[in-house]
Amino acid sequence: MYQMYSMNIRNSKLKSCKNSILLISSAIAINILSSSKLVSQPSLNPKFNEINKYAEKSFITKAVERTGSSVVTIDTQRYVKKRKFTRDSQLFLDPYFEKFFGLDLPNDTQSRIEQNQGSGFIFDEGLVMTNAHVVNGSDKVIIGLTNGKKFRGKLIGQDFFTDLAVLKIEGSGPWPIAKLGDSTKLKVGDWAIAVGNPFGLENTVTLGIISNLKRNVSQLGIYNKKLELIQTDAAINPGNSGGPLLNSKGEVIGINTLIRSGPGAGLSFAIPINKAKVIAYQLINNGKVIHPMIGISLIDEINSQTNKKSTKVGYVVPNSPAAKSGIMVNDIIIKVGNKDIETASEVVSEISQNGINKQINILLKRKNKFIKIKVIPTDITELKNY
Repeated sequence: MYQMYSMNIRNSKLKSCKNSILLISSAIAINILSSSKLVSQPSLNPKFNEINKYAEKSFITKAVERTGSSVVTIDTQRYVKKRKFTRDSQLFLDPYFEKFFGLDLPNDTQSRIEQNQGSGFIFDEGLVMTNAHVVNGSDKVIIGLTNGKKFRGKLIGQDFFTDLAVLKIEGSGPWPIAKLGDSTKLKVGDWAIAVGNPFGLENTVTLGIISNLKRNVSQLGIYNKKLELIQTDAAINPGNSGGPLLNSKGEVIGINTLIRSGPGAGLSFAIPINKAKVIAYQLINNGKVIHPMIGISLIDEINSQTNKKSTKVGYVVPNSPAAKSGIMVNDIIIKVGNKDIETASEVVSEISQNGINKQINILLKRKNKFIKIKVIPTDITELKNY
């Protein structure tokens, strides 16, 4: 009896052991199967792979991908007539004289088609923003998209003083439109990405930082323009003029326009997008841009002892509104309208906001005397008549 009971216990333990082994084996098998499913899952989910790939891209790549398709190539053609000078003209004996006046080479006496190239970007439905110098004097404009398609471009308007032009694509969309940022939110040290499309089909990209936000063009030796520029060390390659300057999010913050050559070479300059938008829509709505001026050039100064900023009159255009109101060279501008003045850009801004044919009050300091004057700004084009 006891023997039989012992055998039953052994058999029961054996079965229990076998069952345990079976359960463990099953658990291992299930775990292996589950693990294999977990390992293979990402490869079965293309969206997950796409997110992973996107996460591995640099912010530069992401920024360019957001805006790159809106960047266009601008090919221009200009018919140059045969010059009137003969090959043996005495004018061409001095190459410096020829270079100064921008004359053709002596052997270049035949009529020809002159071709140039630049960049731009689509900022509204079928509308392209670029530099005025890219399209100035062109008889034919071809706009090329990154997908290889090309369209004729129509000049809506150009503003010489801010070097901005607007073109209309003669074709049917939809068009890839760039997202415009806010240049007033920029800070020195922010990333700057210069993009162009000089040869079509593929963007060229350079990277730098913003080193100055209100670079006065007169400081660069440019006196026939009316704008303050964003300064960056992101290189503007040949043909990239007119292309967008992007922030790290891929938003357009400026339009690439100038490269500094000679001393200080390596610096590039862009028109702030907020200013460019105002100019662009004036060109679209009115065909031209009004630039209120009083006829003075200004010099920014800093007192070395007090570190206080001031703005001095450097030149007064004869017979201009400023000259007629009594403004003189070396006058210090204290206030324009209700604005206390420290920099030349503040003077320009206040006069621009005032508009033309409307009186504005200016407070000057001449030696030790304060002088109040009233002046009526005129459009900058009218200054040519003085």
